[in-house]
Amino acid sequence: MRVIADIPNPHVKITLHSYNGKYILKLEKANLEQIYKIEETEVNGDEDVKALIDDEFIEAVLNRFQDMRDAFVSTIRRNE
Repeated sequence: MRVIADIPNPHVKITLHSYNGKYILKLEKANLEQIYKIEETEVNGDEDVKALIDDEFIEAVLNRFQDMRDAFVSTIRRNE
């Protein structure tokens, strides 16, 4: 897997990779991560992938991270 770019964002770490005919968009916050796989044929280069990372997408990603954290904390508490 080849790193294409580290995309600056104040809320999450974003890394764009290329692997096996796909762009891999990896977003990380604390000990959680989200990965989106985009076929290279669906976009016209890495700049098109970067353009997908708009404010609405980041807001959805942050909400999903919160849901992931809540689910994990809940299962920890249930199983203590």
